[in-house]
Amino acid sequence: MKKLFFVLCVFTFLFAADFATAQCPMCKSAVESSIKSGQNNVGKGLNDGILYLLAAPYLFVGTLGFLWFKKYRAKVASQDDEQIYQ
Repeated sequence: MKKLFFVLCVFTFLFAADFATAQCPMCKSAVESSIKSGQNNVGKGLNDGILYLLAAPYLFVGTLGFLWFKKYRAKVASQDDEQIYQ
């Protein structure tokens, strides 16, 4: 049953991608109008904004992971010190 559900989810996402649009209508019209007028800086700005929005969650999770690792490592080191002195 789980395998069937997984296969159905995969096919749903694969076929739904054809109907999905990559940009909201306002962004799409802004890029199309800037391309028609000969400017390409609007599209570049939108792409840079998308990259910043994409990087923010990864930086946040990476920072949390790093802090957790440092705390875990300090805890293990203190336990090792206690074992040495006993």
